[in-house]
Amino acid sequence: MTFIDLPQMISASGSVMLPGSKSISNRALLLAALAQGETELRALLDSDDTARMREALATLGVAMSAAGEDGLRVSGSNGRFPVRQAELFLGNAGTAFRSLTAVLAFAGGEYVLKGVPRMHERPIGDLVDALVTCGASIKSLEKEGFPPLLIRPAVIRPCSVVKIRGDVSSQFLSGLLMALPLAGAQVTVEVEGELISKPYVDLTLNLMARFGVAVEREGWRAFSIPAGARYRSPGLYRVEGDASSASYFLALGAIGAGAGNPVRVIGVGKDAVQGDVRFADALTAMGATVEAGENWISAARPADGKPLTGIHLDCNHIPDAAMTLAVAALFAQGETTLANIGSWRVKETDRIAAMAAELRKLNVRVEEGADFLKVVPPDAAHPLLPAVIDTYDDHRMAMCFSLATFGVPLRIHDPGCVAKTFPGYFACFNTVARPAPVIAIDGPTASGKGTVSVRVAQALGFNYLDSGALYRLTALAAREAGVDWADETGVTAIASRLDAEFHAGGVRLNGREVCEAIRDEDISSGASKVAALPAVREALLFRQRTFHRAPGLVGDGRDMGSVVFPGAQLKIFLTASPAIRAVRRTQQLLERNEPAELCAIQADLEARDVRDLNRPVAPLRQEADALLLDTEHLSIDEAVAKVLGWFTDSSCG
Repeated sequence: MTFIDLPQMISASGSVMLPGSKSISNRALLLAALAQGETELRALLDSDDTARMREALATLGVAMSAAGEDGLRVSGSNGRFPVRQAELFLGNAGTAFRSLTAVLAFAGGEYVLKGVPRMHERPIGDLVDALVTCGASIKSLEKEGFPPLLIRPAVIRPCSVVKIRGDVSSQFLSGLLMALPLAGAQVTVEVEGELISKPYVDLTLNLMARFGVAVEREGWRAFSIPAGARYRSPGLYRVEGDASSASYFLALGAIGAGAGNPVRVIGVGKDAVQGDVRFADALTAMGATVEAGENWISAARPADGKPLTGIHLDCNHIPDAAMTLAVAALFAQGETTLANIGSWRVKETDRIAAMAAELRKLNVRVEEGADFLKVVPPDAAHPLLPAVIDTYDDHRMAMCFSLATFGVPLRIHDPGCVAKTFPGYFACFNTVARPAPVIAIDGPTASGKGTVSVRVAQALGFNYLDSGALYRLTALAAREAGVDWADETGVTAIASRLDAEFHAGGVRLNGREVCEAIRDEDISSGASKVAALPAVREALLFRQRTFHRAPGLVGDGRDMGSVVFPGAQLKIFLTASPAIRAVRRTQQLLERNEPAELCAIQADLEARDVRDLNRPVAPLRQEADALLLDTEHLSIDEAVAKVLGWFTDSSCG
């Protein structure tokens, strides 16, 4: 499984140009395809969801071509798609599946609509029932009320009133409203039950008006399509930046940006038509410093220097962006309750269940209900813990949990799922979120890197990691747990939850000092055995990266700069000749009253150098961007001073 490892972040600032809104992009594509005339769409989102809509429209015979750097020219079909029989695959794009179901019901052709397995679990029966009352012929091919669907030609009966439930998905109402002008008669849609996600319906009405169809509404209970309504091209339409995507960066600012250096999103502003722009109001209620202009919004930590404050919020108006609040709540004082989020249950995954499950991995106390989620922030008794986050093939899960790295390092599985709406998300995230610094010190055995690393970490107040000791600790923990060193599954489980702590005097395992125990010859042999297990190495890779925490880290080993921390702020390759290293190792052994023979030790070091340099996995080498530190003629104090000087220079640069 693919993953991305994120270190603990310590601050955020800068600007992000938002991708186009998914909700607007797919609506605009469909309406341009249905309109009379040619439409030039600008700043469309390029993502998996919009790709599915474009592929479907192309299959239906709609002509599209590039227009400039960020434009698409769409030749409208005047309400009648040229292709009358087709099979469409729509992935997990709800905006595409629901709206095309409604439109194709009036198209007079035979169409099969399919998606990924999760899409076939997302209900669509309420929309189908409403369309059937107008005379549509739609059949569920597997489970009644769910995709995939077969749509056949039918005689559409102009009906004065169509009823549809509003409490499952606003996309049902939006799809129906966009399709009804094709009926050619005056129709009123009545909503049964409470309408959820009202801003998305408002967005639909706004887009329909831009394409020539003005819908009259009575509150949120009834919507009237006038007789003779027809879609007409507006000529040029520019898509706003995605307000849901803006929520992650605005939350970043509220958590980690100073008032003078906020995080700013560009492409959506105070007058945006998208409902999720009101996420900024939720951050304001939590105490964040929020400002907005015509095409931008910025956020920073509370101006008074206090933490964010937990809130209790009805999230009907920001159903997608509300997910971001669930993670932002980890950095607030007081619990946060997100209410009226029942629609999360029928999204790309059951988002209430998924969010609760993944937050609990972080040691967060969570309460979930049918339509609410309560999050209690961490405290001394329940501190945040590093974790491996599953994303359930849900783009918003991946993006939301990236914010938790302001508390702990994380591994996020399947980060590519963000391509659904924001393919470049993690690259943008890294431009505004600043990680804790890392000094990676690599070198051969007995080169002095351990001593230098400990001293540098002490001088800077940083965390320290002895990567080689982790394999010894794993071997020791496995033996104490009665797990055979050849049991890859058992040892991997131990490695993934290894409770190790390094300090100036040594190392602790599960809170007890084990510095001498892990130097035992038998444990050394066990370390070699467990290090040869691929799954153990993989587990310990993430375990090593969990040491990348505030305020910073000094890590020593043989692959710190090449494999474990390739993005380290400062990389050093520390070395000395085999002869000098042999003398140093001999002195260490004699000081511990252990037998030591200089020639034998030097021969052993030279043999280990050859093995380390030629091993197939993570061989010892000096990275191209690593500074060489030859300690042959340097004292420990001089070597430490050299490293500290380089670090100061790298920080200033």
